[in-house]
Amino acid sequence: MPDPNGRFYVTTPIYYVNDQPHIGHAYTTILADVLARYHRLLGVPTHFLTGTDEHGQKVQQAANKRGVSPQEHVDTYVTRFTDLWAHLGITNDDFIRTTEPRHTEIVQKVLVELYARDEIYRAEYDGWYCVTCERFYTEKDLADGMCPEPGCHKPVEKITETNYFFRMSKYQDWLIQYIEEHPQFIQPDFRRNETLGFLRQPLTDLCISRPKTRMSWGIELPFDNDFVTYVWFDALLNYVSAIGYGADDARFEQWWPASMHLIGKDILTTHTVYWPTMLHAMGLAMPETIFAHGWWLVGRDKMSKSAGNVVDPMALAETYGIDAFRYFLMAEMVLGQDASFTLEGFVRRYNADLANDLGNLLSRVVRMTVSHFDAKIPPPGALATEEKHLQEITLAAVAGMRDAVVRMRVDQGLAGLAGAIREANRYLELRQPWSLAKQGPEARVLMGTTLYCAAETLRMVSGMLYPVMPEKMTSLRTVLGCADGEPDYTRLRHWGELAPGTPLQSMGPLFPRIQTEKPAGGESKPKTKSGATSGKKPSVQPEGTISYDTFSTLDLRVGCIEKAAPVEGADKLLCLQVRVGEETRQIVAGIAKSYAPSDLIGKQVIVVANLAPARIRGVESQGMLLAADAGDQLRLVTVESGAESGAKVR
Repeated sequence: MPDPNGRFYVTTPIYYVNDQPHIGHAYTTILADVLARYHRLLGVPTHFLTGTDEHGQKVQQAANKRGVSPQEHVDTYVTRFTDLWAHLGITNDDFIRTTEPRHTEIVQKVLVELYARDEIYRAEYDGWYCVTCERFYTEKDLADGMCPEPGCHKPVEKITETNYFFRMSKYQDWLIQYIEEHPQFIQPDFRRNETLGFLRQPLTDLCISRPKTRMSWGIELPFDNDFVTYVWFDALLNYVSAIGYGADDARFEQWWPASMHLIGKDILTTHTVYWPTMLHAMGLAMPETIFAHGWWLVGRDKMSKSAGNVVDPMALAETYGIDAFRYFLMAEMVLGQDASFTLEGFVRRYNADLANDLGNLLSRVVRMTVSHFDAKIPPPGALATEEKHLQEITLAAVAGMRDAVVRMRVDQGLAGLAGAIREANRYLELRQPWSLAKQGPEARVLMGTTLYCAAETLRMVSGMLYPVMPEKMTSLRTVLGCADGEPDYTRLRHWGELAPGTPLQSMGPLFPRIQTEKPAGGESKPKTKSGATSGKKPSVQPEGTISYDTFSTLDLRVGCIEKAAPVEGADKLLCLQVRVGEETRQIVAGIAKSYAPSDLIGKQVIVVANLAPARIRGVESQGMLLAADAGDQLRLVTVESGAESGAKVR
């Protein structure tokens, strides 16, 4: 993974210029932006590249259909991406187009060098061609006679023609060895295994040209002007042409090798087989990590224009706010796995994390500070156990976010920050500063301490949320009177940086709650004493079901994780201290492969409270947590803000 103490060069794929940007494009680009912003926050020199892929047969066909030249066509359509990225607050350092001279010149230079070294040769080819994917396939590659690419599966055409080929097959053994010796090269692990599985079959040479008689819109081969370059061989070179390869050696050496190529899982083979063999033939170092994230699904289906289920990121951002949209994408998807988008899920997370927790905490702090301390941050008194507990959780969340970025688990880091905000709200409920205001001078000191600690949590958490929600967190920090526009990480690691006496600024709701309509429906049908619906026979239950009476013997309670540590000698177990109402339970959970201890602090979880105690690896466990199986990960079942610790789950 990228070293936060070095330099960070992150790339997105270059997007196909004909595409209408959708939530998948937005997710990859926002993720790259968030990673770039976090590394800048950590003081790491950072370079963020994105762009568009503008050559190929589909572009030529679309231009012909519009009655314009291919260059005019791409000049018009590229603005759909550049405008959207500007609207979404994307801070890319460079935007490369494959039609730019700085790119085409380098592609031709690479072709000349490889051809001179006999890495490229001419031969006749007989195979099946998919116009949509612009790729050749052998007979055995086809899926029921159609294109085998996920999400495509369109008809292919038989083509026999002369072309130029890159000797990719000669690097098969080298590539297998490199992948096996560098486990971080392809992430997540199961994508590495997928590539290794692909490489178990004989690797063929790569056709890297198209005859102009069939397709003329591309970079001309410098050694044969009857051909243009295959779009993938052209496109992949953007990662080096954009940073000065072959033109500015000092700049290229500053940034290469790339720290992180972010890609969708559908272009895994091109990036983990084609690209490494090309680089190796060129004599260049491999990128540090190629990370393939999952797809955004609607229900169980991949988004596609043909299915009519594409989510428009511009419309979502316009309706609910850019920062809320960015937060949802980062918090909802476990990197590497697919995630399902629903509007209901978006609204639920928005209201729970942003409106109820973060926005409500800010509103409480500002309102009481304005009313009782002349709109100035009050001085804190001595910190008691409750204040130190909030301080500990907040500091752990800040450190956890930094660690999560390095581990490519942004969702876990955000969960930790959300946990710190929830803890600050619970702390206010515990201290009840609104009641302290009616008591004597000592109570006023405690009230000031309470508001200061809640404001300090807001300062620290907002700084770590800034890369995800830069506009809203800038507004929040302005309200608190923070002098630094972009937060300074060195100040976010320390409690007590908020200066007493700092004037607060007023503002409206940070995240206005989204109101949802209640579903229409009639009254519930009356029940018989036996529990069956009136007028119907009791249904026959499938084998393995239990009665309601049996289920009701489970005592499920809301618990809050206060401490977490590894169990010595067990790589899958964590020992947790979980507050359930007035008592603290010690629970051993097999979740160490899915969560770092710091990610768990402040999480509200579901505890099986009446489970008989057991000893696990010599450590007593007083209960069990509910968790869901998510592929190779476990995800804890959590509850939304507002449920008190110890509350019964019904």
